[in-house]
Amino acid sequence: MLARAAHAVRTHPAAPPLGALAAGLAAAAYLWGTDPHQAGQWLPRCPLNALTGLLCPACGGTRMAYDLMHGDLAAAFHDNALLLTLGVPVAAYFGGRWLVEGLRGRRYRPSPGRWGTTAILGTAVVWAVLRNAIG
Repeated sequence: MLARAAHAVRTHPAAPPLGALAAGLAAAAYLWGTDPHQAGQWLPRCPLNALTGLLCPACGGTRMAYDLMHGDLAAAFHDNALLLTLGVPVAAYFGGRWLVEGLRGRRYRPSPGRWGTTAILGTAVVWAVLRNAIG
């Protein structure tokens, strides 16, 4: 009986979004006391930046998240303006919808669709080119 209940919990539609939320909260708790602006912190570096010196579309995302959690919106915007103004709201929408649908017992697979994916990838490429050309 206990095994059946455990299986039901693991396979419930809310399990994946709740697991993702728990992982995000754990990462935020670690990042809260780890200033990515200072050298010597144990945080992963962007592989593209490490290999080429170029900024990928998400470079600055960790610093942006840290600054947002500490209420410094101007610094977060400086770290990665596109990710802050477009990425965070889109991720919040799809993540929130995934969680709500899961809690209602429905399976939901977050996806922007074909045209949305094309728009996201195109915007990311343009952003990467611009920020490397300007900066």
